[in-house]
Amino acid sequence: MWRYLVGAIGALLLAGAAVLMFRGVASPPRPLAAMPTEAASDPTPALPDAAPEATERTREQKRFDRYDKDRDGKITRTEYLLSRHKAFAKLDTNHDGVLQFDEWAAKTEAKFASADANHDSSLTPAEFATTAIKRKTRKPRGCPPADKAPPREEEGTNDG
Repeated sequence: MWRYLVGAIGALLLAGAAVLMFRGVASPPRPLAAMPTEAASDPTPALPDAAPEATERTREQKRFDRYDKDRDGKITRTEYLLSRHKAFAKLDTNHDGVLQFDEWAAKTEAKFASADANHDSSLTPAEFATTAIKRKTRKPRGCPPADKAPPREEEGTNDG
């Protein structure tokens, strides 16, 4: 019986805390300051205080758009598996629709053979480094080219 009593008191305390928290005391709105007359007559608009923000699209929305080829707001099974079909077709060298181990391993074997410069069937650390995936570097968006960028001041240099 005491459990019910403690539960009821706890529920009342939570409800009271919610009322106090959400009720809040509203302050009266402050009147807006009058705009200075010289600013109102200035024909050049003022610059914004902050830089414009990027779109609110999340990483998942961008990923969704990459898969949604017909842009209908839905990803069909065909659209979802399209990248897999392309990868499978590249590996299926005899185009029989069946991927055998030799077909799957052919690309890896070719990569190993091209990296093995001295043809001793083993890779040295320098040879192995040539097998690393070459990632594309992203171009910075909206930045001026390096030759047109304003010169930067060096930090920590003293002229005197």
